[in-house]
Amino acid sequence: MKNLLLILCFSILFIACERNAITGRNQLNLVSESDLQSMAVVQYKTFLASNRVVTTSNSDAEMVRRVGQRIAVAVKQYYKNKRVGHNLDNYQWEFNLIDNKEANAWCMPGGKVVVYSGLLAITQNETALAIVLGHEITHAVLGHGSERISREMAAQGLGALGGVLTP
Repeated sequence: MKNLLLILCFSILFIACERNAITGRNQLNLVSESDLQSMAVVQYKTFLASNRVVTTSNSDAEMVRRVGQRIAVAVKQYYKNKRVGHNLDNYQWEFNLIDNKEANAWCMPGGKVVVYSGLLAITQNETALAIVLGHEITHAVLGHGSERISREMAAQGLGALGGVLTP
């Protein structure tokens, strides 16, 4: 029975690995992209509701949106050229600036992006901001969030299996 459980678990993990269409790297994927994006939208809205979003009439907020949209267009075009544009079909890009002195930015699955105002003192111009946003967006489009959640789920599952298999 123990051997059967082990074989089943490792088979699931093996089946859940898929090759990334851009990098060619195998990634563990136990969560669907649509589920991940649904969770991200809820978390994003909650985050925005509990933080001060800088209005669109602000020049810094406009810069964040302008730079972000340019990157989103470039990413979509790149994926289209690689014939994997369908991977981004459900992305609904949003770029918001948050009034927070922390130097931070992040992108959730589905293209939900936040830049903290403290980062702008460091980046100082559109080019430097584009570098940071490009980095954060790359994490999202390459499925790093799904991969991280999948690894955590696998570790929890293997831990539970170890408890079952231990006499």
